[in-house]
Amino acid sequence: MQQSFVFRTIEEQQAVFGTQDVWARKLEEALNVTLTMRGDAVEIDGDESDKAMARNVIKAMVQLYHQGETIREDLVERLIEESREGSLDGLFKAMDSAVTMNYKGLPIKCKTFGQQNYVEMLREKAVTICIGPAGTGKTYLAVAQAAQELKDGSIERIIMSRPAIEAGEERLGFLPGDLAQKVDPYLRPLYDALRDVFGQERADRLRENGVVEVAPLAYMRGRTLNHARIIIDEGQNASLSTLKMALTRLGEDSRMVLTGDITQIDLPKVSDSGLARCAEILRGVQGIGVIHLTNRDVVRNKIVKDIVKAFEREEARQAEQKRPNAAPRRPYGQDRRKGGPIYVKNESTVSEGSVHDDTHHV
Repeated sequence: MQQSFVFRTIEEQQAVFGTQDVWARKLEEALNVTLTMRGDAVEIDGDESDKAMARNVIKAMVQLYHQGETIREDLVERLIEESREGSLDGLFKAMDSAVTMNYKGLPIKCKTFGQQNYVEMLREKAVTICIGPAGTGKTYLAVAQAAQELKDGSIERIIMSRPAIEAGEERLGFLPGDLAQKVDPYLRPLYDALRDVFGQERADRLRENGVVEVAPLAYMRGRTLNHARIIIDEGQNASLSTLKMALTRLGEDSRMVLTGDITQIDLPKVSDSGLARCAEILRGVQGIGVIHLTNRDVVRNKIVKDIVKAFEREEARQAEQKRPNAAPRRPYGQDRRKGGPIYVKNESTVSEGSVHDDTHHV
């Protein structure tokens, strides 16, 4: 039986199917269907399940268009993937509201179910630990949430930090300039996130006024950080003792987020990284949330998601060769639930002063 979808206007059809029907062709290729325009209706031919998925994706594209979203390749890819998983409702929920507005007055929104769970955890927990591959928005969403908290007046300043560690095998040697100039290149990704959210002029002004502080992780020792949102980036490049030092800087009315990618450790010895162990130790502490994002939450150029998947396959193959009798380890493989394992608070009561596990898988 043939399925169809009726567009309300020609503008709606052009926005959804793209220039020269580029997104219609993508749907045909990805879902193994044929789309034929008949006046204001598109007829869908193919297997019943494929036709149903195609119609659901077209309907979703129309709805997002009317919500002000621009239909781009990455969005079409996510809609197709979520339709295959039967999870379009979760994606709509994730994209329903803005985390904050950027300096251009445009909303910064979550783009995956995992990202939505991450932002909810940022809002609810005193400490959030987010582990996931590159491109999942770990730092960007943390900065966006911090910007909103600054606007709301719930915090007085934003403090951003990361280890001053060179990437990969690069060894730059002595850098020119004073101490601030030497460490500045390592902090550039944090500046980029600030600029994207606040704009260059306001970001510079906030830094000059001390409302936003960007500093190497080593500068955190001995401080007590009150009324602040603290963002510790690239946590995989810090030892367990350094992460303990950073986490214990948390002062009155402050919240902290610790982010990192355990597949991109730049320390001389991978075993020196304390991020994964830190997450394990703190998982049972009330007020602390741990979330693992996956390759499904990658929202950069589509090729980034493909790169992450390719490396995961190679890492799984190597792990299988090293451990022939054990299942391969897949750090960021697709989880049955979008966004990987989520840890949420258990509302059961516990006697005052005890340390208990307030998290469970959902």
